[in-house]
Amino acid sequence: MDAVLHALADPSRRTVLAILRDHDATAGELAEALPIARPGVSRHLRVLREAGLVEARQDAQRRIYRLRPEPLIDVDAWLDDYRALWTNRLDALHTEISRGKRART
Repeated sequence: MDAVLHALADPSRRTVLAILRDHDATAGELAEALPIARPGVSRHLRVLREAGLVEARQDAQRRIYRLRPEPLIDVDAWLDDYRALWTNRLDALHTEISRGKRART
């Protein structure tokens, strides 16, 4: 999961994932959407591949990249405990705010 979190830490890689969430794309198509040179896009794609977040298939002379959401399921499961913590705290805050409103009326 460390490799996935490292991959997600970069805004350009998150942009690539957002594009691939909607449709498969070539490296050239991804490069057009990013403000970096094509070699930089290739490096980002390598990091995403190594983290298991994207995979490539060969189509003649092109590689078509697609999102692999499975590693994100692991991150979501890890975040679930923290999500529960915040939900409990926000529920408690809501209760306190409601008590304060009743005390003022």
